Amino acid sequence: MADNATVAAKRTVPVGVDPTRASIARVYDAFLNGKDNYEVDREVLRQVQKAAPEAVDLATENRGFLIRACRFLAAQTGIDQYLDCGSGLPTAENVHQVVQRINPQAGVVYVDNDPVVLAHGRALLEENESTHLVSADIFAPREVLGHGEVRARIDFSRPLVFLQMGTLHHYNGPREQPARIMREYIDALPSGSYVAISHFFDPQNEYSPVARKMEEMFVHSMMGSGTFRTRAELEELFDGLEMVDPGLTLCADWWPDGPRIKPLNQVQRCIAGGIGRKP
Repeated sequence: MADNATVAAKRTVPVGVDPTRASIARVYDAFLNGKDNYEVDREVLRQVQKAAPEAVDLATENRGFLIRACRFLAAQTGIDQYLDCGSGLPTAENVHQVVQRINPQAGVVYVDNDPVVLAHGRALLEENESTHLVSADIFAPREVLGHGEVRARIDFSRPLVFLQMGTLHHYNGPREQPARIMREYIDALPSGSYVAISHFFDPQNEYSPVARKMEEMFVHSMMGSGTFRTRAELEELFDGLEMVDPGLTLCADWWPDGPRIKPLNQVQRCIAGGIGRKP
């Protein structure tokens, strides 16, 4: 007979979740020192840390950029509807928490198809009536844009904020496909909408080797994805948009909260982001 600890452990695994396979959302949670991850997810972190000991900064810089970007968008644009692709696990300072602190009337629709995210999202759905979670493939724009709940919650006759934060580098397929995916999304957005993207970055300088080493570890890990793209490739994701100052830049350099008193490490130089406005 299984002991009580084993039984209890099994009960903590949501239905449909495989704790023997790494999950992008859980790996990200592990990078953020969260508690909603398994040993297989932490092993991915340890492998990437072999390439770059500061690897956790990929997640912390991404999260910092998301928070600052959402704060800006909520405070400066007047837009009150947000469509966030690849929401990940609920952590401190999610999109809805940031924007609704500034505008309590703002509505947020999260999109994900990871079973562990959907399981945790049940609690999120109960948090407030303006926050919703939809199950769909974020790399299939027609599926997302045509989803009944997305259409019910987002008014496509008015500007919206569209987010792809730390998601597109996990697309497994032709290297140029994420730009095509973003083109389909951008074409569907109303004029005046804003698009925010963050992505693993190959700076094509002395830090390129560490970017490629991390990519190698990600791609050949149990997670199986994590592409580092060049500046030219990332600029293609924003095609047709007017970039908000300072444009596409390192996440750490996008309107930091204070003066920098210590230099960026090699990993902080390998994740970039930006915000663009659709004319």
